[in-house]
Amino acid sequence: MSEYPLRILIVIPVYNHGKTVLEVFNGCMALHPDVLVVDDGSADLPRNFASIIKEAGGHLIRHPENLGKGAALKTAAGFAGEEGFSHMITLDADLQHRPKDIPKFKAAVSKDPDALIVGKRDFSGPSIPNASIFGRQFSNFWFRVQTGHAAGDAQSGFRAYPVFVLDRLSLSQSRYDFEIEVLVKAAWAGVSVKSIDIGVDYPLGDKRVSHFNLFMDNLRLTHLNTLLTIRSFMPWPHKKIINRRPAPEFSIFRPMASIRHFLANEMSPFEIALSGTAGVILGTLPLIAMHSLAILIVTGFFRLNKVVALGTSQLCMPPIVPALCIEAGYFITHSEFLTEISIETLGYQAIDRFFEWCLGSLVVAPVLGGLVFILIYLAACTMAGTPEREEP
Repeated sequence: MSEYPLRILIVIPVYNHGKTVLEVFNGCMALHPDVLVVDDGSADLPRNFASIIKEAGGHLIRHPENLGKGAALKTAAGFAGEEGFSHMITLDADLQHRPKDIPKFKAAVSKDPDALIVGKRDFSGPSIPNASIFGRQFSNFWFRVQTGHAAGDAQSGFRAYPVFVLDRLSLSQSRYDFEIEVLVKAAWAGVSVKSIDIGVDYPLGDKRVSHFNLFMDNLRLTHLNTLLTIRSFMPWPHKKIINRRPAPEFSIFRPMASIRHFLANEMSPFEIALSGTAGVILGTLPLIAMHSLAILIVTGFFRLNKVVALGTSQLCMPPIVPALCIEAGYFITHSEFLTEISIETLGYQAIDRFFEWCLGSLVVAPVLGGLVFILIYLAACTMAGTPEREEP
């Protein structure tokens, strides 16, 4: 996507941070010539604020009323696109973020222009609020569930955005939840989300101003995470904005061709085999009407391939694998195999058979999973490096 020269805009969204915003602005101007302040309906800025920004060589856009941090960043993205900027580096106006870390972002953008760079705040200091530590852990957990990727600091507002990412994503949130939404949807769209280490300061006294509403903003984040999590479990693919190979499909009827396709899409033999194993193990367990959901949750959390896991799980469809589990469970409890198939054994004794299915699956699942892992891994290793053939 980066066929054009890099041109970076520093963006400072501000809402009632009149005591700190000029210090942040001046710190940014000392390091970079293009700085935009988006006043999101502030009531405490100096009367001559606009002239101060203009005389220093900066840019200012004002919202007539408070619309939210997400809305301010969308306004900045529109300005950046119109003025020909390729990237935005955003930081808060409350002195939490250090302008001196801007060169780190500029270096990261130069190295990987198509990536979304997030500053991972240093929480090793003694003055870090417990709420911030918990909030980061909470958001990082849900980001991994929703995308399968680890996040260094999903709540950090010190970021570098490629402008085309903000332009092409469908983003609906306008307040603090915007920063979670854009991170998840960018990852879904094939954008690489990377972290760099940054410092953090929590101002003392009246300089520390937070507009985070404990009830309403947490309610919005909960609602957003619920929607994103549900969408992440859906098996259909996400729209990509980074050009990549088409997503391959896995078919149990054409396993060798499927493996070859995934190898061509830069999956390692180990990743393919582990994903297939997860599908078989979960498909063997008696998770009635919940196999697909369980597979999507597990593969999402452990960054396994959903398509491979869902494909191999079809090997466990009734009646063969459930029957093997019941036989194994029956043998464990009775020291003999079940040989009588009748209304009595399958109807009246259904609860017993279900218990044996559960018990037997604990044995059959790892055995089948191990066999599938070996077969897929050996096949993938054999084909690794072999050019992908065109299918007739």
